[in-house]
Amino acid sequence: MTKPLLLIDVDGPLNPYAAQRERRPEGYRTHRMRPGGWCETKPLRVWLNPGHGPELLALSEAYELVWATTWKSEANEWIGPHLGLPELPFIDWPSMHGAAPHGTFWKTRYVLEYARGRPFAWVDDDITPRDHAYVEGRHDAAALLLHVDPRLGLLRPDFDALADWAAAL
Repeated sequence: MTKPLLLIDVDGPLNPYAAQRERRPEGYRTHRMRPGGWCETKPLRVWLNPGHGPELLALSEAYELVWATTWKSEANEWIGPHLGLPELPFIDWPSMHGAAPHGTFWKTRYVLEYARGRPFAWVDDDITPRDHAYVEGRHDAAALLLHVDPRLGLLRPDFDALADWAAAL
């Protein structure tokens, strides 16, 4: 039996970018990065919690982990090593940040195309009720859309919910 997909966004779930700028959240470390396309003179500040790596690796027993982030393949270079993650497949978005059907988040239709009818869990900070409705109406397999507060990042209850959902399939 094929494992369900766990589609992982970086900014929000792993990098709580919306937290107060002057206060790094507990458990997070500051990293300065210059991914491709970063044109600013100052490097990008990214907060990552090294504890998320073991949590995600534990979930890889039940899931196939996939980057679902605008970092695309660069998540393997800039994010994964700080968390102790192996190289992961990624969604290569055909288009980013454009208009989306039915008021959904721009990633949603591409997530469904990538999943191709497979069960999946998706963690992202931009998921809305419209995305839930869109997925329910167009995806026959099980799907868990888990909204993550971009001020907090992934928390223990999120990891528990992901483990419980996969176990219930």
